[in-house]
Amino acid sequence: MFIINRMTIDHKIIESAKRTIKLEADALHEIIKHLGDDLIASVKIILKSNGRVVVSGIGKSAIIANKIVATLNSTGTASVFMHAADAIHGDLGIIQRDDVVILISNSGNTPEIKVLAPLIKSGANTLIAMVGNLDSELAKHADYVLDTTVSKEACPHNLAPTSSTTAQLAMGDALAVCLLELRGFTKEDFARYHPGGALGKKLYLKVDDLLANNQKPEVNLNTKITEVILTISSNRLGATAVIDNGNLVGIITDGDLRRMMQENLHFDQLIAKDIMKLNPKTVEKDTMAVEALQLMKEYNISQLIVVDKKKFLGFVHLHDLLREGIL
Repeated sequence: MFIINRMTIDHKIIESAKRTIKLEADALHEIIKHLGDDLIASVKIILKSNGRVVVSGIGKSAIIANKIVATLNSTGTASVFMHAADAIHGDLGIIQRDDVVILISNSGNTPEIKVLAPLIKSGANTLIAMVGNLDSELAKHADYVLDTTVSKEACPHNLAPTSSTTAQLAMGDALAVCLLELRGFTKEDFARYHPGGALGKKLYLKVDDLLANNQKPEVNLNTKITEVILTISSNRLGATAVIDNGNLVGIITDGDLRRMMQENLHFDQLIAKDIMKLNPKTVEKDTMAVEALQLMKEYNISQLIVVDKKKFLGFVHLHDLLREGIL
């Protein structure tokens, strides 16, 4: 009986999730039909503005406004959030002369929005409404309307903001991407705005940036094997570069040492050049870290030797890349 009930509950959960996602997907298809001249004008106004984009809302729409601000800022459009309730109690001063204001509200008729919209218009700022009710006070006061009307919330009672906030979020993303593309915003620009994130690091971090604190085990061609063993065992890389006049000529790994000991009873008489491997896998110092990771995957190895032409600079290890979030 318990198993039957559990299976029934599990089925209901999946069906509820499917229904919710389907309704929200349908809402996005609805707002695609609403795109037109007002979106074009809004993008052009923001593009030529010398000010910022001030995005405001209340309740769930304020949360969406915050996210839109974050997206705009990270893609090259200077933006700031202003809570609609705080705006009518002193924060209206956030808005500067050249700013473009976006007010977000599904109904467009909340008390705060009804007060705020005409105040913004009196300051001569361009007002863009992102609204789900074209007969609302907000829509009437706006210079341009981004229509986010949806026929039904995903909430079974048609009450909790679900489909409507999804539509607002998607419209905000559409606005940001339009601006991004028209500005010619590149992946290098993205890296500049995201220097601390894994996405940005993939775009700007080079292997040379990872070498400063790394060990640089090296021996020369005539180093005795006992010293080679000490060099490898004294660092945690499990390998050492073999150098001749500063140039890389080979590599010896701990695996090479094990094989040598199994095959040669008089290994203490050997020197580095007797067991080193020629042509080790290397990367130039200006190689992007993400490219180094791809090489490690391709060759199924955990480290690469970094060189400047043939000059040995050090090792970059898989752990260095993982530590930086380059996955």
